[in-house]
Amino acid sequence: MSGVDAPNGYCRMKREVVSTARSELLKEGTRIEAITARSVLPRAFYERDAVEVARGLLGQFLVLGRCAGRIVEVEAYLGVEDRAAHAWRGRTERTSVLYGPPGHVYVYLIYGMYECLNLVAEPEGSPGCVLIRALEPVAGIVAMRRRRPHVKSIHELCSGPGRLTRAMGISRALYGTDATSGPLTVREGEPVKAAEAGCGPRIGIKHCVDWPLRFWIAGNRSVSHTR
Repeated sequence: MSGVDAPNGYCRMKREVVSTARSELLKEGTRIEAITARSVLPRAFYERDAVEVARGLLGQFLVLGRCAGRIVEVEAYLGVEDRAAHAWRGRTERTSVLYGPPGHVYVYLIYGMYECLNLVAEPEGSPGCVLIRALEPVAGIVAMRRRRPHVKSIHELCSGPGRLTRAMGISRALYGTDATSGPLTVREGEPVKAAEAGCGPRIGIKHCVDWPLRFWIAGNRSVSHTR
């Protein structure tokens, strides 16, 4: 009897796993369709002070392909007046995109292994930007887990600038693309009230360390571990 039941039980379990996987994919498809139906943030959104843009990005949806995450943590960088900013030393080949039209993508490599995503802010010629520090995964989670297979909790998939770029499939190939019309976009989310947002010093910098230019959604479990 056990020799007959075992294969039957295995087949039943396999069917259940496949059914669950299909169900999850259908749910993810529905989620990404709902998000991509939302409006893309226009260039005028980015053509403001970098601090305003940073605060405004909280709660919006970052989308690339079939993957999307809600922006839950950011840092503002203020250009030539900010010694922690890449633009502080002036215009270079790498930072040239920061001096162009707002709403473009600036991706760079740190420690030789982690890519970081920034969105250009402020009027053209003023090199401000916003670093996207953390996302709350919303769609494409299967693909995110495939890219970061050793992560156990969904909240850790995108809880840091290097983590989110790897999970979302963001690379320097996106450098200079237009976030208002290119492959990577930011779409309208739910506004985050001032009382729901935290504010404090930026992380991992050597200059202007006490400037309160990091913003996050208070209590969100996907915010990076360093507070």
